[in-house]
Amino acid sequence: MLLFERGTLELWTGLVIIILLGAAALFAPFLSTHAPFRTNPENWLCPPCKEHLFGTDRLGRDLFSRVLYGGRFSMAVGCLSMLLSVGIGLCAGLIAGSYGGIVDETVMRLTDIVLVFPTMLLVLSLIALFEPEPWMVVLVIGGTGWPGIARLVRGEVLQLKEAEFVSSARMLGAGRFRIIRYHLLPNAVAPVLVAATLCVPAAIMMEAGLGYFGVGVQPPVPTWGNMLREAQLYLRHAWWYAFFPGLFLFLTVFGFQLTGEGLRKKWGLSPSVRRG
Repeated sequence: MLLFERGTLELWTGLVIIILLGAAALFAPFLSTHAPFRTNPENWLCPPCKEHLFGTDRLGRDLFSRVLYGGRFSMAVGCLSMLLSVGIGLCAGLIAGSYGGIVDETVMRLTDIVLVFPTMLLVLSLIALFEPEPWMVVLVIGGTGWPGIARLVRGEVLQLKEAEFVSSARMLGAGRFRIIRYHLLPNAVAPVLVAATLCVPAAIMMEAGLGYFGVGVQPPVPTWGNMLREAQLYLRHAWWYAFFPGLFLFLTVFGFQLTGEGLRKKWGLSPSVRRG
């Protein structure tokens, strides 16, 4: 019966996909059949076979190994960017919602300033000003993804402030920090977790977009985005070149989306939580 509870099927399906892909990326050095940087010009654009499960690229490098190693970077960027976005958004939302007044107005106007710019254009501009190092990609993606979390947390805090248990704690002499720590923050965790699971695929897609436009992490370091960029010139002659990086990218995003939707249904949260 547990399998048919609301949201359970989506949740477990998403978790299985994430765990399998995460394990494949984590254990890439043990699962890969070839060195991801080793070139073989005599074996370029080889179709999938026993020796090269996903075929080879334009330089004869094994695509199976490169897809696994690319997943390590793409998923690391997604998770680290999510942690940064959630950390900034959670603090900003708690401060804005609990303090109110001029503090609330200031924080919300700051989120509006970040939201008013097209995200991809803003990220491209920031990346263009600095070297596209992995840590810079994480900082830029995470540093531009927090406004939705902040608005979500602020809305939850504004509702919780009117609850009886918060009023009772205030009447008993609890300070603002204690109320935030023991009453507001624990009760705002559920929607934040749902939003966090949706931040990861958004960050992964952003990193893939940067790699596709050539401003993300540069080759020969493999990422799904720059692999798709390299493959676009060979779509007619080597379908596997773009298919396998695109498939893993799709499955990763799909797994996190299913997990977030399953958590939302299981906890009975509003669909607006998905949008932040």
